[in-house]
Amino acid sequence: MSSWGLYFAFLIPPLVLGFWIQHRLKSTVEREMKVPVSNGMTGEQVARTILEHNGLVDVPVQPAPGGPLSDHYDPTKRTVNLSQGVFDGRSVASVAIAAHEVGHAIQHQKAYAPFKFRSALFPAVQFASRTWIFLLLAGFIFKITGLAAVAVILFAVVVLFQLVTLPVEYDASRRAKQQLSSLGLVSGGEADGASQVLSAAALTYVAAALAALSQLAYYALIFLGNRN
Repeated sequence: MSSWGLYFAFLIPPLVLGFWIQHRLKSTVEREMKVPVSNGMTGEQVARTILEHNGLVDVPVQPAPGGPLSDHYDPTKRTVNLSQGVFDGRSVASVAIAAHEVGHAIQHQKAYAPFKFRSALFPAVQFASRTWIFLLLAGFIFKITGLAAVAVILFAVVVLFQLVTLPVEYDASRRAKQQLSSLGLVSGGEADGASQVLSAAALTYVAAALAALSQLAYYALIFLGNRN
């Protein structure tokens, strides 16, 4: 098979899967954003309630500067950052997303091993993600096998980060569901909707990991082929 044939064989299927999962996430969040929670609490209030219940009274909950789905937990500043629609929102989706980000804060508090490993890996990933493509292009253009090999190794670090992210995200969602249920922050039907939001969000990380693995396999195969 030609290199272009290999490229499409390795990368098109995960790309299509990724588009489908992103569409599913967007439609699920949009649907559940229209479903109000019966207790009338905002995402910020729910996040604050869960944090305080877990002894994290010193962790701020603040609006994130980005748009929708820019929600994140910053382990360096120990802050929960929620997009405006989640921060102020009183919907099932707002509650679910807020609880998920607090799940990361709880992981940090409890020194959850995959979370610690991902945080430790982050500086190396920042360097690798900025560098690998330039080394790969230089290696292929100038036929310098060593540069291409280093590029593949650096990209493998990026892929490793994607793989480690999977248990971190799934565990944060598990903690979110547990907290929402045990604290009575959602009712029966609302819990189902929150679970669907969290499951759809988790699948985006699965798609990203599959795409990264496929890309790594492609580059490794081309590299090994060039060596023979």
